[in-house]
Amino acid sequence: MSYTELKREVYEANMELQNRNLVIYTFGNVSQIDRDKGVVAIKPSGVSYETMKPEDIVVVDLENNIVEGSMRPSSDTKTHVHLYREFDSIGGVTHTHSTYATAWAQAKQSIPCLGTTHADYVHGDITCTRDLTDEQVNGDYELETGIQITDAYKEREPMAAPMVIVAGHAPFTWGKDAAQSVYHAALLEEIARMAYLTRTLDPNAAPLQQAILDKHYLRKHGKDAYYGQN
Repeated sequence: MSYTELKREVYEANMELQNRNLVIYTFGNVSQIDRDKGVVAIKPSGVSYETMKPEDIVVVDLENNIVEGSMRPSSDTKTHVHLYREFDSIGGVTHTHSTYATAWAQAKQSIPCLGTTHADYVHGDITCTRDLTDEQVNGDYELETGIQITDAYKEREPMAAPMVIVAGHAPFTWGKDAAQSVYHAALLEEIARMAYLTRTLDPNAAPLQQAILDKHYLRKHGKDAYYGQN
């Protein structure tokens, strides 16, 4: 894929965040990796969606050096690059501050699987990470945020739970490409809203029974999946 094509796909994915009401002002960013070229395209830092153009997308290498672009990349670039380096099954990453997912992050609570909508897309809870230490915050903060996420996935396949909430911060999602990572960001916000409403109606609402959780996840994602038209 040429840099022009890569930047166009990343631009369109970033614009979809606004179309889905997942961001306001300059909040949020989307990236995509070209593993053959060893580069990542990502939204420029602090540029509004109203004025951003495809050519504004910045391309960096896996050492966070700018390869192409006249603007500074997103301040979250080191987090994105760390995820690509550690999760070799992913091709796109999205970061938002969408309302309900961020509320769970601020409460520092994982989102329990309370129903089949959640189970259709995530095999288990949506994890809230541990807190960063003061030393990590005052060090290489964005890199440490990436490490904070990957530490939560030491015993978990990233694509079995392509969404996480960072304690005190906000959500990150990923997918096979930038577009799918945005799709997962939209799903996360809806799942987070449903979970909030459920726990508001019944603070003691129990998690979905494991057999139903497994059934709903595996009929879409397992080796014997039968949902859809293939």
